[in-house]
Amino acid sequence: MDRIFQFTLLAFTSLFTMVTPFGIIPLFSSITAKMNNKEVHKIAFKGVLTAFIIMVVVALAGNFIFDFFHISVNGLRIVGGILFFMSGYDMLQGKIARIKEEGQNFSEFVNDFAITPLGIPIICGPGSITMTMVLYNDAVGAAEKLILLSVIVVVLLLTYIILITSRRLLKFLGDSGNKVLTRIMGLILMVIAVELVFAGLKPIVQDMLKVR
Repeated sequence: MDRIFQFTLLAFTSLFTMVTPFGIIPLFSSITAKMNNKEVHKIAFKGVLTAFIIMVVVALAGNFIFDFFHISVNGLRIVGGILFFMSGYDMLQGKIARIKEEGQNFSEFVNDFAITPLGIPIICGPGSITMTMVLYNDAVGAAEKLILLSVIVVVLLLTYIILITSRRLLKFLGDSGNKVLTRIMGLILMVIAVELVFAGLKPIVQDMLKVR
């Protein structure tokens, strides 16, 4: 029971922090500022659905991807940890909104905004994909794999709710409140990143010591 609880907590905090729904609010609100509620709901749903499909496919096909590209899980943990640490640091510095907008000319994607860039890479970016693969590989038995898929649904459902209420949330939280939340999530992400790096390094170092 403790193992299942710990895995559920890790999966939720990792994916929710990596998706960063609160960090998406400013960008989503600015893009949908002139849209009515029906259009906002439609775009949010389509974006979340896109992210869900990608994350589930990545989770289920994770082992095939590992085998096909000869990727080790520990290597992915280390790279993922470094990626998460950088993302967490940027969030801690309040740069998340700027990072998501850099290099993206959103006027070119008006019609397909819900799929790209909202669904991928904003909601489901490299970090979310990597974390999903690592968690699914770490899941022990069908129960934990089912829990992970359920956590993905819960995280994306919360993301959908946050997006469709983004205008009200911005008014309630204000700019300062949104920045504080983003920084807290960034700090949590950095802690998870350090744990991932050490989890990946430990077996590699142990194997090196055995060889010697």
